[in-house]
Parts: sequence; C-alpha cells; structure tokens
Amino acid sequence: MTRRLPDVRREPGLPERVFIHEVGARDGLQNESGVVPTEAKIEFVRRLARAGLGTIEVTSFVPPKWVPQLADAAEVFAAVRADAEITAGDRRLPVLVPNERGFDRAVELGADRIAVFGSATETFARRNLNRTVAESLAMFAPVVERAGAAGIDTRGYLSMCWGDPWEGPVPLDQVVRVGKALVDMGCSQLSLGDTIGVATPGHVTALLTAFAEAGVPASRIAVHFHDSYGQALANTLAALRFGVRTVDASAGGLGGCPYAESATGNLATEDLVWMLHGLGIETGVDLGALVATSAWMADLLGRPSPSRAVQALLGKRVDAHGLVLADPTTTTAAGTAADA
Repeated sequence: MTRRLPDVRREPGLPERVFIHEVGARDGLQNESGVVPTEAKIEFVRRLARAGLGTIEVTSFVPPKWVPQLADAAEVFAAVRADAEITAGDRRLPVLVPNERGFDRAVELGADRIAVFGSATETFARRNLNRTVAESLAMFAPVVERAGAAGIDTRGYLSMCWGDPWEGPVPLDQVVRVGKALVDMGCSQLSLGDTIGVATPGHVTALLTAFAEAGVPASRIAVHFHDSYGQALANTLAALRFGVRTVDASAGGLGGCPYAESATGNLATEDLVWMLHGLGIETGVDLGALVATSAWMADLLGRPSPSRAVQALLGKRVDAHGLVLADPTTTTAAGTAADA
C-alpha cells in the first residue's frame, strides 16, 4: 500500500504556478570554502535541468580574486551553453555580471540573460563592490543599457533588504529608492534579498506594499530568502499571498554570502517545492530527481544537505509530485537519479 505526500490542499488567492529561479550553481557554490571541480559544476547544472528547473543561474563573471570558487566561469558557461540537454526547450541560463568587462565576457560566450547585484545599504555596497550605493548604480547603468540594446534580459538583485549586520534594520524607503533605481534603469525583474535571514512575514508584506505604492508591482519582483532564523518558507508564503510569482532557491540549501559572515544558506529548493506542491501549485520540478541531485552534491562536498526535505526524503522513493512510501532498503534517493 502506498500514499502520496504531501496531501494537496489549495489555498484561495495563490497562483496556479510559481517560477523557481535556481541559484545553487552560482550563489550556492560561490560560498564554498573549497573549489568544486569544473566538470562537477557542469554536471550539477545538467542534473538540475533534468529535474525540471526552468531557470538555472549558471555562474558569475566576476574577477577570480573576488570569488575564486567561480574562476572557471567561462569554461563552465561555454560547456553548459553547448549542452543540448541543458538548453532544450525554453530553459533560461542567466549569469551574474558586475560591470561592463564582465558583461563583455558573458556576451562573447552567448549569454542572453544577465543579472547585476546591488546593495540597499552603504556598508555592504563598499564591502561587496568597493563602491558606494550611488557609484554601484552608476556602474550598472551602462551594462543594463547595453544589454537592453542587444535584446538581453537583465535582472537586478538587491541585497540587505530587510536587515544589515553592520547597519541593523534597513528603512523601507531606503530599500525602495535603490530598488526602484534598478527597475527604472531597465531591469526587467527585481530580486529582493534577505541576505542575513532576519525578515519575518509582516516585514515582507510591508516592504512589498512600499514597492507597490512606489509603482513597482509584485509582478516585477522576486524574493530571495535565507533561512538563518527558519523564516524562509513563511516569508515566501507571505510574498506569494501578496502576488509575487518568482522565488529564488538553491538546491540542497547551498549558499550564503561570502561578504556577510552572518548569512547562512539560501532557501532550499526541495523545501520550497514540497510546500508549493502541497499547496497544489505547479513548478515543473521533479522532486525525486532534485533530491537525488542535492544528495549527489552533498556527497561531493562531504557533508549532509541542510535541506529538511532532502533529509526527510533520502532513502525513500520520490516521484515528480511527492513521496511514494517504499522499502528504503531497496530504493534510495540516489537510486532515483538513474530513473530520472
């Protein structure tokens, strides 16, 4: 006898589908103390694609001295772009670029989606980009302009939206001012980052309300939560109820922020998918294949995955929608990778 979990219960007002922006290959691996082999990074993206992730942020074209873990960005992205399995369908493969030089490198390799990464606070802007907030925006402006002229989509990341480890709580109007500047310069989507994981649902709603009042609707916003205080899923649900339809997540809960020591891992994609599927929301993701992928990467990194869903589902046979209970001695999550 089998039963499928989670039991699906729709909630009125929530979307039929949520778009997951997978950041594990970039935001996840950039925070590792060691360097993951190039071939393993490429295989990671390939497995994420097999699991059905429609958007996979591949890497970052930043100077190697900034993020040595992604020094092989060109090699990884070239291989990913040349892989027909990964690029099949309308899969989106954005890359992060900090400036025009990074933009040029990405475009030479065929990038058609990029992202720039700003800060809502002065301290983090200086620590992350060695510039003030205003100087950072000035650096992004020609990148976004050139991308628009070339038909390349640009996403704007904004970090420290709910709190900063050096400056404390961040005023809503300060976040809105910087975020709106990114939207006004041409970013098609604004990803609001809770870099140190201090947001709570009411605070999420307050910031989204402030953006809406400033003319930036929820349809232009994505959310990027860290789970430092166990609030990432609650905050995500608050954002979905407000109208947000794109959520950033990292397979296996990988990542943090190399420039903010208090930043712990990103919202785990598996935990997000479990909640969304339980709400009857379509994601296009095969949860079984995703769990197998994160288990594989955790083995490669030599430590358990922090994802609660991965921990719960390891040793059980998982299908595309939930969990079919089976004898864990005969079917493991790793074994489903061959079936995916």
